[in-house]
Amino acid sequence: MNDGEREATKSARPVPPQGDGTLGGEIEALAELMRILRAPDGCAWDAEQTHRSLRPYLIEETYEVLEKLDSGDMDGLREELGDLLLQIVYHTALAEEQETFTFAHVAKGIREKMIRRHPHVFGDVEAHNSEEALRSWEKIKLTDKEGDGESREENGTLSGVPKAVPALTRAHRVQEKMAGVGFDWPSAEGALDKLDEEVHEARAAILSGDPEHAEEEIGDLLFSVVNAARLAGFSAEEALRRSTEKVILRFRELERLAQADGRRLGELPLEVLDSYWEKAKGMEKGRTGR
Repeated sequence: MNDGEREATKSARPVPPQGDGTLGGEIEALAELMRILRAPDGCAWDAEQTHRSLRPYLIEETYEVLEKLDSGDMDGLREELGDLLLQIVYHTALAEEQETFTFAHVAKGIREKMIRRHPHVFGDVEAHNSEEALRSWEKIKLTDKEGDGESREENGTLSGVPKAVPALTRAHRVQEKMAGVGFDWPSAEGALDKLDEEVHEARAAILSGDPEHAEEEIGDLLFSVVNAARLAGFSAEEALRRSTEKVILRFRELERLAQADGRRLGELPLEVLDSYWEKAKGMEKGRTGR
């Protein structure tokens, strides 16, 4: 290829779409960018993607958003929300190519759903607190599903909770849905009593040496933990995520302390490791005051 041909090829390339700074303009520019990338003269990798091949990226970007929320990094959060939005634009572009729906259909559908499910804001229904608002939402959701012609099982109270989410999150959503129709502990105290009961049952099952029974009882215990956390006003999934990160930081500090003493972790007895752990824990308390 000579210089003239290279220049012709370069000039024939598509022009990147530019937004105008408005919400609508920027979204349309992003949607147009995806159309260009998926076009025959666009990006070969982007053109090959399908709903199935993009699934891991959708999950990954969601967790990266959660990570930035945990860290409080707002610049990082803005960037990761953009990455997550790109996945939504990607899937709607694929649907647009298949002539099933467009980004406008997605936006319109969720806008209409939010209005329909908030009659205590846009209609004449009364909801004086978040619990009443949630019950109203769940009742309308059931009506929506019945109107869509779903089967009795599909439109039941516990429909709509995806199996692909983490188990603690799924348990939380199942409990919320049951609470939405009034099936719930009156307060966290009842859930805590149940939690104590499940701890004893799990202990007995583990000590019995029956792994299947122990697994079942540990599952019941975890479900009760989720219930107690939910009624206390927070997510067990997020609590576990934070505790895991805390353990990681402490263990890294433990490693640092041992290395500073010229010692290798795999060669140290448990009591020595415990002493390093307590030192790391004390240093953390000194930094946080907790």
